[in-house]
Amino acid sequence: MKKINIETWKRRDHFKLFRQFEEPFFGVVVNIDCTKAYTNAKADQKSFFLHYLYRALKAANTIEEFRYRILDNEVIIHEEASVSTTINRPNGTFGFGYFDYNTDESIFIANAQKAIEEVQNTEGLTPSKPGASEIHFSAIPWIDFTSLSHARSFTFPDSAPKISFGKLTEKEGAKTMAVSIHIHHGLADGYHVGQFVDTFQKLMNEA
Repeated sequence: MKKINIETWKRRDHFKLFRQFEEPFFGVVVNIDCTKAYTNAKADQKSFFLHYLYRALKAANTIEEFRYRILDNEVIIHEEASVSTTINRPNGTFGFGYFDYNTDESIFIANAQKAIEEVQNTEGLTPSKPGASEIHFSAIPWIDFTSLSHARSFTFPDSAPKISFGKLTEKEGAKTMAVSIHIHHGLADGYHVGQFVDTFQKLMNEA
């Protein structure tokens, strides 16, 4: 990671304004076409969750603004964003799983599966630290939501993007999934969220 010189940064004024807000995050919900992605995942006998999670993280890593974080009132940029995701446990609760991005999807999935198994066989919650590289992912596969909010502590210096995935639905042969994206407005704008959505959709359409 490296530190950004805020005084010469093009987002200086935006950062100085929005960092004063009690709630500096903004969010949107979009529908992603998953028809090809679901078919490809099942053909390869892969977890659909890990299939789309990999593509979401890959898309986020192509956008600099999704790798910005705030640490000790300074802005830093990570070389790569990683994963913090909710993992369902057999007893009906969840834990947080952590694993890194890898350009090799098979390695990413293997590391993800290991992290999932560890969470499912342990107890407790280990939250992210301020300024960490993780993007906070979560899946809510039981609900086809149209909006979403997050539980947050306003005293915790949070700056990690939050991406949530909803229920896979099908209509007239097309499979879609609601995706919620929340991000700190001092670090990114709607333009950057649009870039993420476009890139994510493109990756979901690829073989």
